[in-house]
Amino acid sequence: MHTIAFLQDLAVVMTVAALVTVLCHRLKQPVVLGYILAGFIIGPYTPPFALVTDQESIDTLAGIGVILLMFSLGLEFSLGKLRKVGGTAVIAAALEIVVMGWIGYELGRLFGWGPADSLFLGAMLSMSSTTVIHKVLTEMGRTKDEFAQLIFGILIIEDILGIAMITLLSGIAMTGTLSVVTVGTTLGRLGLFLVVILVAGLIVVPRLIAYVARFKSNEMLLITVLGLCFGVSLLAAKLGYSVALGAFAIGAVIAEAREIHRIEALIEPVRDMFSAVFFVAIGLLIDPQALLTHWLPVVAITLAVISCKVMACASGTFLGGYDRGTSLRVGMSVAQIGEFSFIIASLGLTLKVTSTFLYPIAVAVSVLTTLLTPYLIRSTDTVVRGFDRWSPEPLVNTLELYTRWVGRLGAQRQPSLVSKLLWKWSRQMALNLALITAVFIAAAYVSQRPPAWLRDSRLHSAWLKPVLWLAAAILSLPMIIATARKLEALGMLIAELKVRKSAAGERTTAIRAAVAQVIPIAGTVFLGLYIVILSSTLLPTVRVMLILLLLATTMGWLLQRSFVKVYSKAQAALQETLSHPPAPRPGPAAALLPGLLREADLETVTVAPRSPGAGKLVRELQLRSRTGASVIGIERHGGSIINPGPDEELQPGDQLLLLGTRIQLESARAVLLGRETAAGTSDSGAANGPSRPPA
Repeated sequence: MHTIAFLQDLAVVMTVAALVTVLCHRLKQPVVLGYILAGFIIGPYTPPFALVTDQESIDTLAGIGVILLMFSLGLEFSLGKLRKVGGTAVIAAALEIVVMGWIGYELGRLFGWGPADSLFLGAMLSMSSTTVIHKVLTEMGRTKDEFAQLIFGILIIEDILGIAMITLLSGIAMTGTLSVVTVGTTLGRLGLFLVVILVAGLIVVPRLIAYVARFKSNEMLLITVLGLCFGVSLLAAKLGYSVALGAFAIGAVIAEAREIHRIEALIEPVRDMFSAVFFVAIGLLIDPQALLTHWLPVVAITLAVISCKVMACASGTFLGGYDRGTSLRVGMSVAQIGEFSFIIASLGLTLKVTSTFLYPIAVAVSVLTTLLTPYLIRSTDTVVRGFDRWSPEPLVNTLELYTRWVGRLGAQRQPSLVSKLLWKWSRQMALNLALITAVFIAAAYVSQRPPAWLRDSRLHSAWLKPVLWLAAAILSLPMIIATARKLEALGMLIAELKVRKSAAGERTTAIRAAVAQVIPIAGTVFLGLYIVILSSTLLPTVRVMLILLLLATTMGWLLQRSFVKVYSKAQAALQETLSHPPAPRPGPAAALLPGLLREADLETVTVAPRSPGAGKLVRELQLRSRTGASVIGIERHGGSIINPGPDEELQPGDQLLLLGTRIQLESARAVLLGRETAAGTSDSGAANGPSRPPA
């Protein structure tokens, strides 16, 4: 019976969602709006009765939707892009969290709420909705734009800080205080988890996917990728982190594989189904009675979220060195709260430190801001043009001057070869230290919570910790040996640079030799003490410890070359993964039939800032009805929009891929650029035949 009830609920959700979204599409409204409206229609608060009987099962499917949405975000946002926008993303996300946290706390106190309610409200308002933004940008075909990539970077930093915030709020709620040690431990564990997942994943996962892809089976590749997605999400949950963080991390790893474009195409329909359930589940939470009861806080908080988030994120992005147009687009795109806010509100209720009215208020504000998000993002270009047109000229000049100054400041940073070496070696040693830490923490975790097969083994409980310590030491030997070699090279470099013959005189050689030895010895001693601290929960008796240490040292000495080879291969694999570009995405012409290509031509046209087509929607041009030619692709800021929809706005600098006969293409060029411009310009498509379609 439970299966029938679940099937009935799923049928109701998908059927009503389909009907409402078709209506929204006909009315040219965002599909996210249709999903939320469908949830409200079938929800428990809509008379005469609820159409969904088992909301818990729907919430489970919605959770899968969150995982797949975050996984898709990771697939589209590779580590290379994160490094590119990392500094600005950190500034913007940190400024947004601080500003919105303070605004939320002050609003709560203004409404007469207690300190706990106000604190949790500030935390809820500081987080934007990754799933909503990703869905809207995907629907609009703008995920490849520069501002969208920056938004994804900000959302990633927000999600990471949000997980740390949840942990800190739990500590504050239970103890009433917050210590520096707690903050450091929380952030350290979180960073360690991400480092291990990313490093281990980049070494193993792309090669695993390449092996599976050799079988030319889409089914096999899809199942493998989903297994990795849900497996790492489960690992994150087991370690006390968000499943969304685990899904994003493994998605970012898989994004470095050469088969990424094929994987994206396979994941898309699965993601769309479960993400639809997620947004319907949000609609199920809408309670009109709660909106009427708390209408004033809901309206005030909604206005604060939209206005303050726009200003905070736009300011942070601008301070990071981006121009005012990109900054405004970023600010207007993140003006909502979402899934993390629900988690924070639920945490307050679970810990019994917040009032019951806070959760429905968070739901109402989330729904309202989610409904407004598509319109805010669509209006960004109009707002940017209006800002440039109506702002005082001195203000515009000052903003441009700051942007150019930050750009020149970044261009002037040309580190020397020595600085590059020192930074590279320090980064590698820090990474080795993080991996060693992860290995010993994992061993300590297993010793405290041994799996069933280990408990059922014949290994005596007194020998469990020594065996785990020895296993951790052996696994750490490649990193320990590599760190020792880096310390030796570092000592030699510093000795050559800092001990000058003009100051040391005849004893230059002796002093350099002493310095070259002191640095690796001191570093090795520090490393040994650090490992002893990590081993505090595994340390056996002194006699057993000496025996194990002797075994590990002997094994390291005998197998040193083998460990060095293992480490070198892993390092080479990591560098190869990061430097190896993905396979090129097939161009739009690849799917055309040969007969069609014989009758039609392809041509690219660049939209100039003052051409008639700039700033207009595709449907407004009526290009097909007027000329017979069709816009089948747009290349914008290095990204491609294949088969753009009628509501796609043409921007200056866009490269349009047109399909039609020679006469049709000439007519389309005249419509897009103006007859004088079209006659006076002859780009490669007109002069040399069909242009190559954008990648």
